[in-house]
Amino acid sequence: MNPSAIDNLKQPSSLGLTGRLIADQLITVDEAAESQKQSALRDMPLVQYLVDVVGVDSRQLAHSLASEFGAPLLDLSAYNPDYLPKDLVDLKLLQKHRALPLFKRGKRLFIALADPARIEALDEIKFHTGITTEVIVADHTLLSSAIEKFADAKTSIEQLGELNHESYDDLDINTLDEPDGDDRGVSKEVDDTPIVRFVNKVLIDAIKAGASDIHFEPYEHHYRVRFRADGILKEVVRPPKALAPRLAARLKVMSRMDISERRIPQDGRIQMRLSKTRSIDMRVNTLPTLFGEKIVLRILDPASAQLGIDALGYEPEQQRLFLEALDRPQGMILVTGPTGSGKTVSLYTGLTILNTEERNISAAEDPVEINLEGINQVPVNPKVGLNFADALRSFLRQDPDVIMVGEIRDLETAEISIKAAQTGHLVLSTLHTNSASETITRLLNMGIPAFNVATAVSLIIAQSLARKLCQHCAETVTDLPRSSLIELGFTKAMLEHATIKRAVGCKACHEGYKGRTGIYEVVKITPTLATMILENHHSIDLAKQARKEGFPSLKTSALLKVAKGIISLEEANRITVD
Repeated sequence: MNPSAIDNLKQPSSLGLTGRLIADQLITVDEAAESQKQSALRDMPLVQYLVDVVGVDSRQLAHSLASEFGAPLLDLSAYNPDYLPKDLVDLKLLQKHRALPLFKRGKRLFIALADPARIEALDEIKFHTGITTEVIVADHTLLSSAIEKFADAKTSIEQLGELNHESYDDLDINTLDEPDGDDRGVSKEVDDTPIVRFVNKVLIDAIKAGASDIHFEPYEHHYRVRFRADGILKEVVRPPKALAPRLAARLKVMSRMDISERRIPQDGRIQMRLSKTRSIDMRVNTLPTLFGEKIVLRILDPASAQLGIDALGYEPEQQRLFLEALDRPQGMILVTGPTGSGKTVSLYTGLTILNTEERNISAAEDPVEINLEGINQVPVNPKVGLNFADALRSFLRQDPDVIMVGEIRDLETAEISIKAAQTGHLVLSTLHTNSASETITRLLNMGIPAFNVATAVSLIIAQSLARKLCQHCAETVTDLPRSSLIELGFTKAMLEHATIKRAVGCKACHEGYKGRTGIYEVVKITPTLATMILENHHSIDLAKQARKEGFPSLKTSALLKVAKGIISLEEANRITVD
C-alpha cells in the first residue's frame, strides 16, 4: 500500500464508516447492513451504492467521510476544470476507479475520490504514474459529472494528436492566397500542427455529414463545435476551452481575415479543393462574444446548383409553372422564404437552366455564394458604394437578357427590378416573406404601385425545406383515424393511396431523417389575381383566390409529401402553419 496516502489519512473511528453514517443519521442500521451486502454483490463501491440506490445526500455523505478519515474536502463546483492535469493519468484508469486528478504540487499528485477508503485506487495510479498520490474527498455526484467532462476534454485533445495518420495535410484547403508579411508576428500562434489537422478534420467531417453550416462557439466553461445537418444543429465535439484562441486564429488565417482584430465582426472565405474536379467554398463570419470569437462557416457546394430541377422536390404542376416562367422573355420570378429555406439553390437552378450561349446573364449577390461558369456575378459591397440598385443600373447598360438580384431590400432596388421586368428582361430575385400573397403585400407596402406589381410579377415561389424520412428505418403509421387526418388538412384524394410514415432512427440517418426536400407554394399571377392586386385586396383574399385557382399552399404541399411517405407528419407541422 501507499504509505504516504495512509499516513495522511486518519484511521476510521471505532464506530467504523457505516457506524459514522448511522451516527450522522444518513442511514439506518438496517440500511447499513443491506448496503454493504448489496454493494458487494453488485461489485459497486459502497459510496456509489449509498448515493445512487439508497438515495443518501451526496453532499452530507462527503462531509461525513472527510470528517471520519481526516481528509480535506473540495467543492468541485467551484473548481476550474481548465486547471486539471490532462496528460498525467490514463483515462481508463480514472474511469475504473472513479477518480479525478486535481493538481500536482511538487512530487505529489492530488486525487479526488468520493470514498477515501479506496487506497487501492491511489496505489494503482501511483504505480502507473510514478508519482506519490494524496487523496481529497469530493461529493460523489459532482465528481461523476466532473469525470465525464474531463473525459470529453481529454478525448478532444487525444483526437488532435491522433490525426497524424490522416491525409488531410495534403488537401488544398486554402487555395486563396495566405496572408503575407503583416501576420508573420503571429505565425507561431497559428502554425500549430495538431490545431491545423483538427480544423481540417472538422471541415472534412462536416462535408461528409452533408452539413450546411459549422459553428465554433466559445463559452465561459467550455468550447463546442456544432454542425447544421438537415436544418438541425447538433454538437459534434468539445475541444478544450484553452484551444479557443488558436482555433479562431487558424480559421481567420485560412479565410484571410485580420488575425489581430478581435473586437469587430469580420467576413472571409475559404476554398477547399477536394480533388482535381471538385472544390467547395466556405463563407466565414466572426462575431466577438463575451467569452471569445464565435465563428460560423457556411458551406457552399457548387454541386447543389447542378442538382437539376427534378431533385428539388417540386410537384409536377409546380415544376411546369416554374419552367414556363423561365421560358418567358420578360417578367419577374420571385422566390421567397425565411433564411435557410433554399431560395439560393432555387435561383441558381433557374439560372443554370437559362445559362446558354445565346443569353447574357448578370447577377448581383451579397455575397456571391457559388461561382457559376458563364454568368456575370457581381458581389455587392456597400462599403465602397456598390449596392444592389447601383449594380442593377449597370446591368441595364450591359445588354442583359436575364438579371438576378440576390435580394430586394428597399424601394429603389424594387423599382429598378420592376422596370427591368417591364422592359424586356427576365428578372429573378428573392424576398423574405412566408407566402405568395404576403409577397404581393410586401411589394405594395414598399411603395411599388399596384399596376407595376400586377404587370411585372409573373410567378411567386414561396418555399421551405423539410427533412426527408430515412427510407431504411421509417415505419408506416397505422393508428391515425381517417377523420383525424382530414381534420389536419388531408383531402380524400390524398388519402386514397397514402402511405404515412414516422421517423424511427438507425445508423444510416440522423434520428430518423436523412437529407432534405423542398416544400413549395408556386403561384402564377393570373388575370384574376392581377385584377385583385389592382383593387388592393388583402393578402388573405389573394391567398383564397390562389387556392381556388388550384395553387396549393405550403401546408398542402407538405401534406402531399406526408401522404407519399417522403416526410413525417411531425416535420410538416414543424415547418408550416395553417
